[in-house]
Amino acid sequence: MGNNSEHIPDTRLVRSSDDEKEEFIIRPVGIIHTPHTDPSKTPIQPVFARGVKGTVTVKPEYSEGLLDLDGFSHIYLLYYFHKCKEVRLILKPYLEDTERGLFATRAPCRPNPLGISIVRLLSVRDNILRVEDVDILDGTPLIDIKPYSRRFDVRENVRSGWQDAIEDDAAEILGRRDFKKR
Repeated sequence: MGNNSEHIPDTRLVRSSDDEKEEFIIRPVGIIHTPHTDPSKTPIQPVFARGVKGTVTVKPEYSEGLLDLDGFSHIYLLYYFHKCKEVRLILKPYLEDTERGLFATRAPCRPNPLGISIVRLLSVRDNILRVEDVDILDGTPLIDIKPYSRRFDVRENVRSGWQDAIEDDAAEILGRRDFKKR
């Protein structure tokens, strides 16, 4: 994991809206540090990264915004898939060999390569967050942080599309990067 004084890359995501008159510029508010240095070995979901610890370094100019965050057990990290170079609208997800539409998956090869993970928040000290269950590549630019709230984020009677056809035990195996399909 990187140290707290390292330079946060000046990564920008610039996309135009449909009418081509408006641009959205998103600048990182920090950087995510994890032991995951190889994209091909990084867990594909936080559930497969249980116990993996990391840190989130928030730029000092945004550290005041961390006030009261330490009262939450979990947070959403929104980030930029900075190593993803291609867009694939049809792909085979890890859980099966059937091709699926990109937007029915969480694959990183998106037109706007944004990711989201729910991680356990261990502590907040100054502008450094210690987190656990992190499935994010080291050095990933952080776009935003949002608190997880059981009052607002838990849903009942949820459908998970094509994933509902896969048994939980099978998903636990198929969703791991080290699983070898025959």
